[in-house]
Amino acid sequence: MGHVKHLYVHVPFCAHRCGYCDFVTVTGNDDRHLAYVDALVRELETRGTVLADTVETVYVGGGTPSKLGPRLLASLLDALPQATIETTVECNPEGVDPEMAQLLGERGVRVSLGAQTFAAPLLATLERQTTPEQVRAAVALLREARVPSLSLDLIYGIPGERESDLARDLAVFEELGPDHVSAYELEAKPGTRFSIHHGAELEAQGELLERHMDLVIDSLGYSGYSWYEIASFARGPEHEGQHNRAYWLGNDYLGLGIGAVSTVSGARRVNAPKLAAYIEDPAAVPATIELIDERTRQTERLMLGLRLADGVPIAEVADVLNRSALERLVQIGIATTTDDTIRLDRRGRMLLHDCVADLLDDDAA
Repeated sequence: MGHVKHLYVHVPFCAHRCGYCDFVTVTGNDDRHLAYVDALVRELETRGTVLADTVETVYVGGGTPSKLGPRLLASLLDALPQATIETTVECNPEGVDPEMAQLLGERGVRVSLGAQTFAAPLLATLERQTTPEQVRAAVALLREARVPSLSLDLIYGIPGERESDLARDLAVFEELGPDHVSAYELEAKPGTRFSIHHGAELEAQGELLERHMDLVIDSLGYSGYSWYEIASFARGPEHEGQHNRAYWLGNDYLGLGIGAVSTVSGARRVNAPKLAAYIEDPAAVPATIELIDERTRQTERLMLGLRLADGVPIAEVADVLNRSALERLVQIGIATTTDDTIRLDRRGRMLLHDCVADLLDDDAA
């Protein structure tokens, strides 16, 4: 057996591709769901030899895993290793019915639910095929089914969004009381349908993002959430996302499915996004392979690790660290180096990209 303790499984199916999304997704193809799950199992048999005897986390993401339906999703979960710490499944609210909720509760699955916003006009702007009422209903069903941990996604910086809209969303989040909140600023890649249609509005929102982020941090902090990662808030360490933490800590992980990424033993692999070819023979689908040298590994460790409130041990990034820049950040109060660990304060984490750029030495930048 291998050493990898973290498994990601990609389910690409969606009812509709939102204009801002740049994940590997496919619409339609409902008749291929069973064949795709079968292909995932075959890929696991082929590439799963890198997994350790004990797998700590499993994350089923997408796409929309809940679009498989409860029976096929149950079949997929049965075929995957049993995680000792956390199994997470992403769901869209409209896909959570009593049978789906019961399955997730019985399996002890952590659920990540794509709420995004409770303002119907903003959901329409995002092209989300759900309603605020469906989000509330899904939360109620999942709570009734006793899922061990429920995370809600929040997106801010949506074209047309006002600060009062975000404040109302945060009030609803406080009312619903999820165990975890993932709060992201809206990103629309240049050239996407969304950026073309909403370019000017996105630019206007860009000027408000810092105020939006301040409001998110203050509101969720007041509601009892710990800001443990730049976009992640939890009601207690037991609800922190352990699979994502493995990414931020630079741990190896195996990814299955079209477009899935793996990082194992100094090499990063990205499966090609070819659905038909993957279903036919997942082992034969081409993949890009990138060898990760030590400087690249340390650079990524710095970039990802500083997202965490815990920070990054200096010894793990020593070869890429600009010491004089670190001293400057400490002097102006943005960073600390307590216990030989670099940590950014609130302002520093809000300026994460600038801080990372400063902290990387010239050769690593």
